[in-house]
Amino acid sequence: MSDLALTADPGRLTELIKSAAQHLGFTLVGFCPAIQPAGVTRLSEWLARGYAGEMDYLASRSAAYEHPRHVLDGVRSIVMLSLPYSAAPAQLPASGQGRISRYAWTGADYHDVIHDKLKRLVTLFLDSAPTARARGVVDTAPLLEREFAQLAGLGWVGKNTLLINKPAGSYFFLAALLTDAALVYDEPFSADHCGACRACLDACPTQAFVQPYVLDASRCISYLTIEHKSPIPHELRPGIGEWLFGCDVCQDVCPWNHKAADAERSKSTPPPMNLLDLIALFELGDDAFRQRFRHTPLWRPKRRGILRNAAIVLGNQRAAAAIPALTHALSDVEPLIRGASAWALGQIGGQEALAALTTRRNSEFEASVIEEIVLAIQIAQAACSQSSPR
Repeated sequence: MSDLALTADPGRLTELIKSAAQHLGFTLVGFCPAIQPAGVTRLSEWLARGYAGEMDYLASRSAAYEHPRHVLDGVRSIVMLSLPYSAAPAQLPASGQGRISRYAWTGADYHDVIHDKLKRLVTLFLDSAPTARARGVVDTAPLLEREFAQLAGLGWVGKNTLLINKPAGSYFFLAALLTDAALVYDEPFSADHCGACRACLDACPTQAFVQPYVLDASRCISYLTIEHKSPIPHELRPGIGEWLFGCDVCQDVCPWNHKAADAERSKSTPPPMNLLDLIALFELGDDAFRQRFRHTPLWRPKRRGILRNAAIVLGNQRAAAAIPALTHALSDVEPLIRGASAWALGQIGGQEALAALTTRRNSEFEASVIEEIVLAIQIAQAACSQSSPR
């Protein structure tokens, strides 16, 4: 069959794309028309309520989400794809360790991994349909991926706002291939299998779900530890718990993920690398941090964000062994790190922490950090007075 005939045969072209995508490791493949997604109105309302936090880029390009043509001019069809990540049981952290969201366990930046696969898929597609146009994207383009994944029959959007597939759960990335070629479309997934379950809503440590299917990202641990650039609000710090980067709570408690986890548990796989030594992170300067994390997901918050998070976790753990590292961090060039370290020392308490805070109070010049130190001193003094013999 000629290239022109293949391009004109939507069924044959659809099967070719599906086979090639699965060969590249995309486990779920669905097809849908490129139309205005129903969720655009909900997105506008969500942004208006301030649920995006500091993610101003969402509002600045909100109009682009209205139709996929803003991603590819003349687009007719969208191929929605999933790439799984580990569903293995997580190791529990010891004092001084921080948890990493499972999607980052491999240490590879998923954008790089998926973009490489998409480039190969686009090349294979255009080899068979050279008169067509195509573009592969993964979560950086203005595309409501979960809306189109449901439209392509891959699953439903659960109460935790993530796409859920009955056999696969939700432990996967979404990606898309957009094309101006006509394809054969799958039936939209119309059922909602969450039922009366509230596991994800009730388990969220920071109560980030305003209601079922609505997430206030400004309270979400994943947002706070990755996207949020400022000090984490005091009232949310205890909820961070032991999460250094991201959070899996609302997925790990989802019954639909238990089947996926059980399937992976039966495999002979090495233990997942889901923990980091927090005290050791404070030994890394900018160059050393760049060298270690430049091509990993942990690069996104940069050194200042990761050390802020590490200090919060150490404070939550009351990790006395971290006092020397946190004391040294009180002199860090980054106010964000100094402030978080002061808070952590106040939570840990004791005479050594109190002495470090008092000494730093006399030389600190940043107003926001001074506020953190003063509050930390008050907390540490109160703890010391309570523990002192009467």
